[in-house]
Amino acid sequence: MMKKLILLLLFSLSLFAMPKFLMPDEAFKPSAVLNSNNQIEAIIEIAKDIYLYEERVTLEIIDTDGISIKNIKAPQSVEYHDDKVFLQSPSFIVDLKKDEGVNGIVKVTFVLSYQGCSEQGLCYEPLSKEFIFNVDSSKLTDTPKELKSLDFTKKIENKIEIPKELSETDAIADTMSSGNIFVILATFFGFGLLLALTPCVFPMIPIISGLIISQGRDITTKKAFALSMVYVLAMAVAYTIAGVLAGMFGANLQAALQNPWVIYSFSAVFVTLALSMFGFYELKLPDSLVNRVSSAGKHSGYMGVAIMGFLSALIVGPCVAAPLAGALVYIGQTGDALLGGMALFSMSIGMGVPLIIVGVSAGKFMPRPGAWMTMVSAIFGVMMLGIAIWMLERIVDSYVTMMLYSMLGIGFSLYLGVFEKESHIFKKSVSMILFIYSVALLLGTLGGSTSITKPLSFLQVQASTSSLEVSHKKFIKIRSLEELDILLKENKGKKIIIDFYADWCTSCKELEEVTFKDSKVQIKMDEFVLIQADVTLNGKNEKALSKKYGVFGPPAILFFNEDSKLLTSKTIIGFVTPKNFLAHLNKI
Repeated sequence: MMKKLILLLLFSLSLFAMPKFLMPDEAFKPSAVLNSNNQIEAIIEIAKDIYLYEERVTLEIIDTDGISIKNIKAPQSVEYHDDKVFLQSPSFIVDLKKDEGVNGIVKVTFVLSYQGCSEQGLCYEPLSKEFIFNVDSSKLTDTPKELKSLDFTKKIENKIEIPKELSETDAIADTMSSGNIFVILATFFGFGLLLALTPCVFPMIPIISGLIISQGRDITTKKAFALSMVYVLAMAVAYTIAGVLAGMFGANLQAALQNPWVIYSFSAVFVTLALSMFGFYELKLPDSLVNRVSSAGKHSGYMGVAIMGFLSALIVGPCVAAPLAGALVYIGQTGDALLGGMALFSMSIGMGVPLIIVGVSAGKFMPRPGAWMTMVSAIFGVMMLGIAIWMLERIVDSYVTMMLYSMLGIGFSLYLGVFEKESHIFKKSVSMILFIYSVALLLGTLGGSTSITKPLSFLQVQASTSSLEVSHKKFIKIRSLEELDILLKENKGKKIIIDFYADWCTSCKELEEVTFKDSKVQIKMDEFVLIQADVTLNGKNEKALSKKYGVFGPPAILFFNEDSKLLTSKTIIGFVTPKNFLAHLNKI
């Protein structure tokens, strides 16, 4: 019974998911009338998301002696999917003429034929409709009155508009300008939930967990929830402020906070937190200050969590995605910082929901005092050190970070008792795997490898296969408008890709390691000139480069056609999978 209910539910959902196709008489409504000037005025009313092929529209008179078509005034068609089409209901004015010797009332059979398609992919069979008129041939002359028809034709042509193809970012901005505010906020909340699954948010998970656990074993679920909410709200406020400023002034506050001294300072904060979790010391305010705060309302710890949440948003997760860029474009174009800020705040809350769940879980499932408590604190201490090293990746050589990861892994595996004989089998297995991998990292570092996922790749014998390897185009790195202009001039007549990249951008590295290294993507990218705009330093040149093309922050991928024209509708913001990127390239 349950299986049948599930199948019925899935079938019902599939019906809702299926596009609704209109019947021919719903998609097309032809009509025709004979006006006072003995002209036939015909119109084909088309439904939403329906278009007509110009070459398939015919107007003719059949089975009528002595009366024929002299001239047809038609609206302009537009280029769409490589065809000439009518995207709005076309109207036509048909001037008639008579043969010599024809007089009196003549019965005229007028035929209107047409064929069109739906945007959802359905094309209708050719259709036609007949209209019969009684035409007074005595009123037909060689020069019929045309004043009314000319005005009418002009009105028709003015209402034909070519729909502008929008990029994902511009489409989001356009939706904000025309949508209901509650729908907009709900949509951006959903965007936030999806962004919570990206690498930009992952580093915040051990941060919030570590902050909750550092409060001690007596923390309640209620306080864990409150602290998590404070962290997420502070993070949301940071995103909102930074976003509104970026939209209004074109400044990237997140990029400004990626200076080396900021990264070193924040890494030092994580190292300090980690050492406290290892039990080297206890981080707390002076007793006198704690007593004052406690007596004022028992808000000890909230301010520190709020500060950490605010800074984490700007320093730990500085990635730009399409929803964020869409809101920034909307603010920049309309100046409506209120709605833009509300949308960004809603998105940030969506991003924070998983963090709240993690924070509450860390408080709810806190182990009782004992060996487990020490182990949990040590695990989060290691995670804090890992975040510190991860942040240093943006400003130090990969050789240094691989060495630090190796040292951290070896040290933690020894702490877990990798060589202890009486260790638990699960603990022993985990510590052994960690030790082997960390040693591989060490060997890879000494061997010149820069890949954390493939540290021993330098051992592969490439001599025998080098002649068989296919070389692909590499990105040409630039940092200023002058360098870009030179490359654009040199490569006129070629398709160009510009990748806006920064060392501190997590999604940028994900694009490099996953999408750009896909074999099928590489083959297709060989058709383009590849340019990488490195905005890591965020200096004067980098800011001018970003401002020129309306880029609020990396990652952003821009496309130019053979005429060096920027294809704004093809711009990609944020990470994109190899499959989707390949499909996108095929449309350029």
